[in-house]
Amino acid sequence: MARLWRVEYAGGCYHVINRGNYRRNLFTGQGASEAFERTLGEAAVRFGWRVHAYVVMSNHFHLAVELTEPNLSEGMKWLQGTWIRRSNSLRRLIGRPFQGRYKALLVEPGESLGRVCHYIHLNPVRAGVVEVTDVVKYPWGSLAKFRERKRPTWLEASVVLGEAGGWPDTARGWRSYLGYLKFLAEDEPSQKALAAKNLSRGWCVGGQNFRDEMKRDHLRRGAELERFAGCEPATVRFEREALWEERLQALAVAAKFDLNKLPALKSHPAKVRVAAALKQITSVSNGWLAERLQMGQPASASQFVRRWQMTEGGRQKTRALLSKVKT
Repeated sequence: MARLWRVEYAGGCYHVINRGNYRRNLFTGQGASEAFERTLGEAAVRFGWRVHAYVVMSNHFHLAVELTEPNLSEGMKWLQGTWIRRSNSLRRLIGRPFQGRYKALLVEPGESLGRVCHYIHLNPVRAGVVEVTDVVKYPWGSLAKFRERKRPTWLEASVVLGEAGGWPDTARGWRSYLGYLKFLAEDEPSQKALAAKNLSRGWCVGGQNFRDEMKRDHLRRGAELERFAGCEPATVRFEREALWEERLQALAVAAKFDLNKLPALKSHPAKVRVAAALKQITSVSNGWLAERLQMGQPASASQFVRRWQMTEGGRQKTRALLSKVKT
């Protein structure tokens, strides 16, 4: 059976789910959940995602993600692939830990996205891992991170608080939100509204008008792909490369590096530094980097950056450069 074509567009919101192969536990080993959270943060920064909620359970994860570029497939490939490589290397395992391709439901912004976020935050309660009064103590999810003084910059709280009651992003607001989650967990009509079949099945979560609009858009885009084979991907590629160039120019200015006078050495530190920084904040391909910065083959560009990032000095210089630019 052919895979369903996924509607991806800037501003699109998605409920993303994947489980362990044969539903086996994935995130119970030492550091597994932490590693997935770190990798998720890297993916969010790299691909410009706004993460409204997430939770990492023993054998699956849920994400509520909003795109700033049409790059969900690309970003999920990087997120899962990177975590798999790191996890397998640490545990000295081989094979594919996930049951298959992730599931992504298109979500209508607003109330529907809010319900998905609440559903995700209550996942540990439904699984019997914690009581609803202690749900904030579950460490592997956005709810615990939202209440931290220095939360990750890629976490977006406006939908969670706004759709629950319009509460402010303050300690008092989050206490009110926890009370709202308790109500949802104990109120029978609310439990039905947050049932898994409503929010994690099918292809779309939202009102009928939104679903009809997305169906029309899906068919229109599908027809365009058949009629103009290759045109839409090329347009998307052009837009992404324009963004990569814009970010590269900003990094080069901050690094006082002249892109018009590239050093001949393929692994020149100035080249590798801006390449490493660009890979931190975009989905730039090794092929584009290798050609644009004259770093040889795509594999060479990847290797130069990986070696640079393996040294403490390289990581410090990358962080210092990123601190000088607005991402």
